Amino acid sequence: MTDQVARIVQVAEGEVGTKETKSGGHWVNNSKYNRWFGRIPGYDQDGYGWPWCAAFVAWCAHEAGVASLYPKSASCSTDVSWFKEKGRFSEYPAIGAQIFFGPGGGSHTGLVVGYDSTYVYTVEGNTNSTGSAEGDGVYRKTRVRRDDYVFGYGYPEFEGGIVTADPSKKGKAGFTYQESASAPAASKPAKAEYEPFPGATYFKKRPNSDLVTRMGKRLVAEGCSAYKSGPGPQWTDADRASYAKWQRKLGYRGADADGWPGKTSWDKLKVPKG
Repeated sequence: MTDQVARIVQVAEGEVGTKETKSGGHWVNNSKYNRWFGRIPGYDQDGYGWPWCAAFVAWCAHEAGVASLYPKSASCSTDVSWFKEKGRFSEYPAIGAQIFFGPGGGSHTGLVVGYDSTYVYTVEGNTNSTGSAEGDGVYRKTRVRRDDYVFGYGYPEFEGGIVTADPSKKGKAGFTYQESASAPAASKPAKAEYEPFPGATYFKKRPNSDLVTRMGKRLVAEGCSAYKSGPGPQWTDADRASYAKWQRKLGYRGADADGWPGKTSWDKLKVPKG
């Protein structure tokens, strides 16, 4: 399984605790997810005061880079139809699936982050601590799988497949059957290969550092050497002259090629980590 599931779960769980706008002592459905989605005519709050549980799921998919795998609408019923038309709807939970509640799945929705034989664990927007469909923010919820309120699940078509409790999917391509499952952890970013830019003032302090040596070696490799000896760890005028050659090689002119490193030119030089 790829990181797609982990990413959307990570995004959703990172939103837990986010609240919608409160006005006049009441929650008014106006959230950052509504603002991202856009106005819907006929609603309060200048068209932003509409129930946003479905928009929350779409926002999470967008932020996780998997927007095409989930419907983008403000309607739970529309989302159910979207998955059914693709033949990817089930009465069994799956990790990363969109869960739907109420008659026809049209009352409420959220994202599945885990399940066992009894419960399904979710992150849901526009709910509250009591679990009602109309709510005030984003919460982690524990739902009874066989509750009549649970209508079913839409299965995104993740790269590498989806982990599901649906026994009819056993042995089928794109599905891994598990009686209980939790979301995979997001992989750690790969260790950076190159030195990050140390800042505009770093070199003007004329540092004595191995970083200067490694920078100089890269400048020599790029054919931008103004060194008579070295390069070495002490920043000198030769380093600045060499860096100016690098800037001119990149197309900089005038004051933009003054020999003082900037982030854009530094990132393109790709100075290896020590």
